[in-house]
Amino acid sequence: MREQSVTRRTIYYYWKVTVKHWPYFVLDILASVGYVFFLTFGNPLIISDIVDKISTETITSDNVFSIFGTEIILLVLCNVLGQVCSKLQDYSLWKLQIKAYYDLSILCFDTLSNQSMTFHNNRFGGALVSQTSKFTSAYNQLTQTLTYSVIPSVATVILIVCILAPLVPIYTLIVMVFLAIYVVVVYHLFRRLQKLNDQAAGTQNRLSGQLSDSITNILAVKTSGREEFERETFKQVNKEVYCNESKRMKGSLFSGSVAAGLIVVLMAIMTIFITGGQPWFGISAGTLVLMFSYTNNLTLRFNMLTSVMQSVNQAFGDAHDMTVVLDEPRLVDDVENAPELKVTHGEISFTDLSFSYSDGNAPTEVFDNFNLHIPSGQRIGLVGKSGSGKTTVTRLLLRLSDIQGGTVSIDEQDISKVSQSSLRRQIAYVPQEPLLFHRTIAENIAYGRPDATDEQIRQAARDANALEFIETLPDGFDTITGERGVKLSGGQRQRIAIARAILTNAPILVLDEATSALDSESEQLIQDALENLMQGKTSIVVAHRLSTVARLDRIVVLKDGKIIEDGSHEELLAKGGEYAGLWERQTLSED
Repeated sequence: MREQSVTRRTIYYYWKVTVKHWPYFVLDILASVGYVFFLTFGNPLIISDIVDKISTETITSDNVFSIFGTEIILLVLCNVLGQVCSKLQDYSLWKLQIKAYYDLSILCFDTLSNQSMTFHNNRFGGALVSQTSKFTSAYNQLTQTLTYSVIPSVATVILIVCILAPLVPIYTLIVMVFLAIYVVVVYHLFRRLQKLNDQAAGTQNRLSGQLSDSITNILAVKTSGREEFERETFKQVNKEVYCNESKRMKGSLFSGSVAAGLIVVLMAIMTIFITGGQPWFGISAGTLVLMFSYTNNLTLRFNMLTSVMQSVNQAFGDAHDMTVVLDEPRLVDDVENAPELKVTHGEISFTDLSFSYSDGNAPTEVFDNFNLHIPSGQRIGLVGKSGSGKTTVTRLLLRLSDIQGGTVSIDEQDISKVSQSSLRRQIAYVPQEPLLFHRTIAENIAYGRPDATDEQIRQAARDANALEFIETLPDGFDTITGERGVKLSGGQRQRIAIARAILTNAPILVLDEATSALDSESEQLIQDALENLMQGKTSIVVAHRLSTVARLDRIVVLKDGKIIEDGSHEELLAKGGEYAGLWERQTLSED
């Protein structure tokens, strides 16, 4: 029942985009019907008239054109119109697919880009890319099947009834009854195949995810000498694909064999009627030609019914996973008509905050009645052991996850009530792992401020101590950084990310281990740049290196989601508590 529901939802998404471009869809249907009528039914109908005239009239060499002139003109016209319909069919389908591909791709992109980080953390990026590609391709597959198989088949049945029923009603009734039995049998065979198709599509997506995971982390694979392990893991998933595809093939062949047997029976009935039609029922030669031509065409079309259903089934199987994603509710969503966040001072408050991570059915509590107030323009450091909640504070401020209780506010505006995009535009964020695109260095620096001039980009790089190494690169600011900035060192990537934050110049600054990838000399230079960057801005700095936060206005020490110490560097050292102990251990280790 659940799979049927997913299929209905897939149809809903496809139908919605098809209706949007309905003129092409209507033209596609009319052209398909016209193609069948003129080339499949019009020609035999004219030929049957010619056969009847040959059977009843005396034709000599000098009266061929006078007797058959009309039929010759109709045959030529019929073929011309048929070919015109054929090209219109191709044109309308192509235009519909191009426009639908664009709309469906945007739909998938918007859905994925607006989902929460929790959603993305639980999925392979490569699998999502594969599912998007399959979802859009499945639409093309379905519309092609509809245009070149389903519509012509339906049109064939309707035209046979309209043309043959008045001429040979008994024969037409027998063919239609037999056809109904054939469709019912094939449909039930098709339903048996649906589960096999879904399984095959699912394992193919897992294979794509496994391949993406291995290739993305290829450095870890090679440096750990785990090539053989990854190969075996990939081989195991690939074997599942092989087994499921084999099952699907056997099921399809069985269905095809049953359908072929039914077609043979129908052809036998037709043969009996054609051979005995004239002596038993007085059917004319021209009508016998129509019976053979139309029935033969019908059997050819319905002989492909199993492959048509297989194609439809495979398309819905390919679209299945992305349909589930499209239907999945957003874990973090804007309220209706959410206003823009207006930051005038940059005051931040976490009030009575409750938050838990959901991992399956076992939520992990991080904060319970957590309170933290950061006055406008204050530079605050968050320190503590791993798992104390430091990074979670920044993620909740950016609303990458939603809290279960309490409020997070900026300038007394509840961030859950404003648009997420406006919230994040007011916060310059530099994470522990730099986030770079496979684009030029200049594009990466200007990502948060795309209208920046070349000189502004250059100045931001200078302030982040990145200009010197950029100018040594062959292409300078036009250097492509590689996927995730792989062509740059860790320190270089981090300085590019800091340059981006400098250029963005947002009123609130969040640095999450922003200097962790730098050596001591570079860190000191960056610290000077960050000092200038933080002037007049409300700044939150998460750091394990306490030297990073020692010069800040205030340091908050977290432990198990609670604030255990709060004060300046000097105050906390004098207190001799948790922070003093951490400082002493780090100072000794550096010495």
